Amino acid sequence: MLDVTFAKPALPKAGALALLIPEGEEPSGLWAQADEATGGAISRAFTVAEFKGGKGKTCSILAPGAGLTRVLAVGLGKSAELNRRTLEEAGGAIASGLTREAAVAVAADSVTGAQAAEVASGALLRAYRFDRYRTKEKPEDKPKLAKLALLTAELPKAKAAWEPLAAIARGVYLTRDFVSEPANVLSPAEMADRCRKLAELGIKVEILGPKEMSKLRFGALLGVSQGSANEPRMVVMQWNGASGNSRRAKEKPVCFIGKGVTFDTGGISIKPAGGMEDMKWDMAGAGTVAGLMAALAGRKAKVDAVGLIGLVENMPSGTAQRPGDVVTSYSGQTIEVINTDAEGRLVLADVMWYAQQKFDPKFMVDLATLTGAIIIGLGHEYAGMFSNDDTLAQRLSDTGRETGERVWRMPLDEAYDKQIRSDIADMKNVGGRPGGSITAAQFLQRFVSNNRPWAHLDIAGMAWSSKDAPVTPKGATAFGVRLLDRLVADHYES
Repeated sequence: MLDVTFAKPALPKAGALALLIPEGEEPSGLWAQADEATGGAISRAFTVAEFKGGKGKTCSILAPGAGLTRVLAVGLGKSAELNRRTLEEAGGAIASGLTREAAVAVAADSVTGAQAAEVASGALLRAYRFDRYRTKEKPEDKPKLAKLALLTAELPKAKAAWEPLAAIARGVYLTRDFVSEPANVLSPAEMADRCRKLAELGIKVEILGPKEMSKLRFGALLGVSQGSANEPRMVVMQWNGASGNSRRAKEKPVCFIGKGVTFDTGGISIKPAGGMEDMKWDMAGAGTVAGLMAALAGRKAKVDAVGLIGLVENMPSGTAQRPGDVVTSYSGQTIEVINTDAEGRLVLADVMWYAQQKFDPKFMVDLATLTGAIIIGLGHEYAGMFSNDDTLAQRLSDTGRETGERVWRMPLDEAYDKQIRSDIADMKNVGGRPGGSITAAQFLQRFVSNNRPWAHLDIAGMAWSSKDAPVTPKGATAFGVRLLDRLVADHYES
């Protein structure tokens, strides 16, 4: 992980320097000092490149003098419009633009100490790399960036702001590690064991195996797992951060639930071979919940939160669930399984009902790579959001815009329920191609009791990226960790 430090403003005598340039402002501070030390090389480069500090714009200068190997200027846009997302993306631009430098000093004297910490957060998020299985990579292909020093006069404020941001970044890293792992390594049991280590952060972790879930009559979840040699698990994680606050301690916990299919072949309704390797990240919802719980505990969030993940592997075999089977969920409702590749909703059905019976939460948010249909509708720009509560939905939408993890509200309506009516059971698990992501959400809503506030995030289009983004390198995104952490911080902490 990138080593981030904070220091007083002083022009480095050697190495790489990053400049944060507000649009339309005159050189000052370290920017002016660096330009003077290099004999005006920086200002000349800005003129030639027509760089004026526009948001998202960069200007790279090689060996400008004064011992500097490289100067990277990153535009912040107009100071009056500066926000957290712009700062994070500026940090991401530094991390991606100076990856060949071992150490980088960032002239952050043009922003506040807290804003400097946001820049560092973006750099750390962008610097993630999953290289656990690379054994013959050439040295020139490996990134060198290892140290990032933010130069700011507001050291105490910067360091105070950095601590929770670093904890959130560690949660993001945990999620990305989970989602990046191959399925032959990350079985349900292995992922549960790794989640057990979250106890080191003060999280209470309980793991239920097939015997415990069979006793509870988790017929929907166990039906998905019965074709695999890898046994299922359910992990329950509790963070009791409201302890000591008498008012908050009496309130119900917030609850997050994740689909954790560590590999999805589709079961008997087997998927086509092309692209099936991507199904190692069908557990991204569970990975997000684990990373979120790590983030909340790491920054000592003043909230009681519960995270539950259902972990299964969906495989075809002689013991696998068949199309046409009827299973009885933990809620007592029966489900006709029309398509064994619509398995995530079966897993969530039992876990969601358990969460309500066990913890009576204030609200529930579930995350799942649930349907390909949501990608057809929203592409890879927004996660699909379905909710029975306008307040929760609006908060998620607003927070999504602020963090860059955007969600788009989709409809829920009784008319769609007609598509999942079964002739022999309470419901069937698919409703056909029309409105596929909506009927999946309608299915899940049947496992929400007493009209409890609930939101379902279909992250199928957002869990994995085929290209680099400002604060997310190609691969696992950890979509939802920062979104839900901010939701909690802004609305549910004391």
